[in-house]
Amino acid sequence: MRSLIDILDLSVEELNDLLKTACDIMKRPKKYAKKCKGKKLATLFFEPSTRTRLSFEAAMLELGGSVIGFSDADSSSAAKGESVADTAKIISCYADIIAMRHPKEGAPFAASLSAGIPVINAGDGGHCHPTQTLADLLTIYREKGTLEGLTVGFCGDLKYGRTVHSLIAALSRYHGIRVVLISPSELRLPDYVKYEYMENMSYTETESLDEALGELDILYMTRIQRERFDDPEEYERLKDSYVLTTEKMAKAPQTMCVLHPLPRVNEISVQVDDDPRACYFEQALNGKYMRMALILKLLSEADGKRESVTTAAEDLVCKNPRCITAVEQEPRQLFRCVDTEKQVYRCMYCEGRVKR
Repeated sequence: MRSLIDILDLSVEELNDLLKTACDIMKRPKKYAKKCKGKKLATLFFEPSTRTRLSFEAAMLELGGSVIGFSDADSSSAAKGESVADTAKIISCYADIIAMRHPKEGAPFAASLSAGIPVINAGDGGHCHPTQTLADLLTIYREKGTLEGLTVGFCGDLKYGRTVHSLIAALSRYHGIRVVLISPSELRLPDYVKYEYMENMSYTETESLDEALGELDILYMTRIQRERFDDPEEYERLKDSYVLTTEKMAKAPQTMCVLHPLPRVNEISVQVDDDPRACYFEQALNGKYMRMALILKLLSEADGKRESVTTAAEDLVCKNPRCITAVEQEPRQLFRCVDTEKQVYRCMYCEGRVKR
């Protein structure tokens, strides 16, 4: 059963095909208006969301399908202690495809191992957010006409920012991408992201947004996420680290595009909204079209068979407290070796590293 858990589940060719399909949907919506007639999407949102959940629902409805689900874990059987795996098995009886958001990293992957239908990761903790990446890629492609040879700046919360991790992973497979990482030292990009995706990418790290602006084709702003911090005082200290204003925009190239996965708090001044380089609301709209394309793809490939999962080290245990395996006993420990010489393994749920 084909699911989308990580953006790297899709090849470059598949990404490009999705871009083409999304562009065709935008041009000829009537052609797709009944493509999912009789199909049901289940939106299982264990964590609050506005854009992503409604975008998925709008995508399915515009394809002629219907939507069931919940937008709050307290209104689901999770409040009674039901596991992610059991929820996925039950929902598979009622729907044709699942979109799941969950605060624990790896939860959608755990669901995909038990579901009898495709599962789409709609964001899992601070891990990744592949459909937001699809929206990002379409926005960059439409604004720049290419996904190659660009300088992309990521600003804000690069440590917990799952949208940042997913987009870097996707861009790592395109030629000539240069990355500028702009963050406080406490919120730097995790080493595993650099190790996994950036070995062949040119990148620099800085704490100064002003110094980086002049060289960027794309500025990807992110909010400092209160919900990812265990220490409220640390959040309060870091929350206003970067604020993009019209004065700062004056230092940027006229061709630069500003992206943001939203919601914003105060990291982009509302005055910037009137700047033609502000693309974040169009980015949200692009997300609907890419989710439409993805739903069509996964439903067309659904065959009722689950993909087998192999593991290189069943005796290891993930130590990440945010991993789904830390709170639920049902998911079996699964690891993949990422460095044979150093005996480094990666948890297949949350990307956590374990060394023998």
